[in-house]
This record gives sequence, C-alpha cells and structure tokens, in this order.
Amino acid sequence: MSAAGNRQLLQHLFAEAERGNIQPFLAALSDDIEWTVTGSTKFSKTYRSKQIFISELLEPLMSQIVGNLTLAAQRFIADDDYVAVEFRGHSTTKTGMPYNNTYCAVFRLSGNKIQQVTEYMDTELVTTAFGR
Repeated sequence: MSAAGNRQLLQHLFAEAERGNIQPFLAALSDDIEWTVTGSTKFSKTYRSKQIFISELLEPLMSQIVGNLTLAAQRFIADDDYVAVEFRGHSTTKTGMPYNNTYCAVFRLSGNKIQQVTEYMDTELVTTAFGR
C-alpha cells in the first residue's frame, strides 16, 4: 500500500477509536505485531504478538480505567510503510485521577496490517497514574 493509503487507514482507525470503537484498530493489528512502549514504566517493553499485546498491555491498562480511553489524533505524517501519529488520550483512572496523556507513535504497515509500533508518551504521567 502507498504512504497515502497507509495514512488513510490510520486516520480511519483513529476516527473509530475516538468514537469509542476500538475493534477496527484491533482487527488491523497483525498477529505477529511488535508493539514497543518506550521508557521505564511498568508497561514499557516490546510486546511480540497481538495476543500478548492485548493480554499484557491493553487488558491490564483498561482494567484500571473507568469507561473507555478516548484517543484523538492531531497529526499524521506518512512515508512509505511508516506513519507517525501524534494523538491525545483522555480518561480517568478507577482512583479518580485524570489520565490525559500525549502520545506520538510510529507505525509500520504492510498489506493493510499494522506490523510494528513504537509508542512515545509522558512516562512520568503513566507512573503517577498507574504506579511502578
């Protein structure tokens, strides 16, 4: 797929996620995805499959949040198989703390599937909200 096509796919996935529908995003993850969360938080590491990403990152994170984590993208920059996305997340932890983080993630796509992600965010906020 072209850079423009990859950008359009991610724009669609983030538009759905902003509406609270994360299913298209999950469906676009390749089974052997490598998702890296940078920094030194309790979530920071590389998750080396879709199932591991869901069970070791997504489910534990969502279990500490009231309702949905809303993701709103501001910027998409595409180059060949890569798309960088700047976005903001808004939610509240079960302890009542607002968790409103700013992210930038670099996605590598192939054949309409997300193959690799490197995610950058305010790691101090992650630690404050979710502990070490």
